[in-house]
Amino acid sequence: MNAPKWQLPLILLCIGVVLWLLAPVLTPFVAALMLAWLGNPLVRMLERAGRSRNTAVLIVYLSTTLIILLGLLVMVPLLWHQLTALLDGIPNLVAWFKQTALPWVSERLHRDASKMLDPTHAATVIQSHWKDVGSLTSVVLGYASRSGLAVLLLLSYMVLVPILLFYFLRDWPLLIQRIHDLLPRDLEPTISQIVRESDDMLMAFVRGQLLVMVLLGAIYAIGLWLIGLDSGLLIGFIAGAVSFVPYLGATVGVVAAVVASLVQYGDISHLLWVGVVFLIGQSIESYFLTPKLVGDRIGLSPPAVIFAIMAGGQLFGFIGIMLALPAAAVLNVLFKHLRQRYLKSRIYGEVQAKPLDPPRPDV
Repeated sequence: MNAPKWQLPLILLCIGVVLWLLAPVLTPFVAALMLAWLGNPLVRMLERAGRSRNTAVLIVYLSTTLIILLGLLVMVPLLWHQLTALLDGIPNLVAWFKQTALPWVSERLHRDASKMLDPTHAATVIQSHWKDVGSLTSVVLGYASRSGLAVLLLLSYMVLVPILLFYFLRDWPLLIQRIHDLLPRDLEPTISQIVRESDDMLMAFVRGQLLVMVLLGAIYAIGLWLIGLDSGLLIGFIAGAVSFVPYLGATVGVVAAVVASLVQYGDISHLLWVGVVFLIGQSIESYFLTPKLVGDRIGLSPPAVIFAIMAGGQLFGFIGIMLALPAAAVLNVLFKHLRQRYLKSRIYGEVQAKPLDPPRPDV
């Protein structure tokens, strides 16, 4: 006896509700699954070369860990050096603020903006708004406590994700086979076709996006280094690393580069050069890197990509941002198949008009 057609949508709805309720707990598992999905092609390549699954997983796992550790050994001292230089340059930033920024603000507002740095004036303002200061203090303390919990949670994720990654890589074929065995037999060919198309598209997109991130980070880093910014290399590669979110890399890079430029030089000319570097980088990324390396892999327009990321973050937080583009790509493939079925259905086809009764001859 065939099951009612409403059972499958009900099951999918229940699974979606459970995933939504468990979203905060699922973050390390989703991160490990995504990393395992990215690493599985390397494992399969080693298996085809004659290695066993366990040996191939161990090689990929240890190689990835070694690369990450070497990257940290290079980046952490550089980050510390850049941070020290930034702190040493704070007096230059304060001097620029007093000698350039405040006179400019005073001239535009027709008021003496230097009172903002007057301790007596600041104390008077605080006394007149002491209730607001008290509420602000409570908000800051609450945020600090939540930030402390977030740091502990992040540290736990850093320990848990590598462990989960090893087991997911080792058991990846078994996981895929079990999911395949659970599919309804009448829907299995269609679902397998959709999954294969989604996997091919996502893998091509990820490879292209990673290459764009590396090249864009190199462009930013070299440009900021050429204009003489001491922290240019670090800022450039950080901007490239977060550029997988549209416009986030450029925003983070511009803000960090402006602050570093004010600390190091404190003039307008270097700020203009910072703008030129990021304008050139964004132009190269928009008109060359993304069209050539990523192209239309994901099948979504830039507004649709931005909406998918914002919707994912609103619904599921950080895990939603991580899954936004993969989920949007899968939904895009699914909608294409639904569109094909719709175009072949009776709903889309023209309904033939019922022929009228032939006119009766006049008597």
